[in-house]
Amino acid sequence: MTFDEYQEAAVATAIYPKAQVIVYPTLGLTNEAGEVAGKLKKIYRDGNGEFTLEARQKIADELGDVLWYMAALARDLDITLSSIADANIAKLKDRQVRGVLGGSGDNR
Repeated sequence: MTFDEYQEAAVATAIYPKAQVIVYPTLGLTNEAGEVAGKLKKIYRDGNGEFTLEARQKIADELGDVLWYMAALARDLDITLSSIADANIAKLKDRQVRGVLGGSGDNR
């Protein structure tokens, strides 16, 4: 499945009000990203930092939710997931060539 095929299938399940485009998926995205972090926290708190198959699957499930909200937000912004992925790789390759992958800031 391509990013764009996923995006099309995912947004077909979107049921939030049109009046809440952009805001609803942004809030959902941040919530789900927090759930990913929460799963990681519990691995260290309750599982001695062991990434069992079950723990990995729980994180994968949350990452699926992150991807859904990314797809919805991108759709609301009239952007395809593939164009986001392409632009991100181009940015990272440029930074790699210039030797600035490490560090911080958007304008490296």
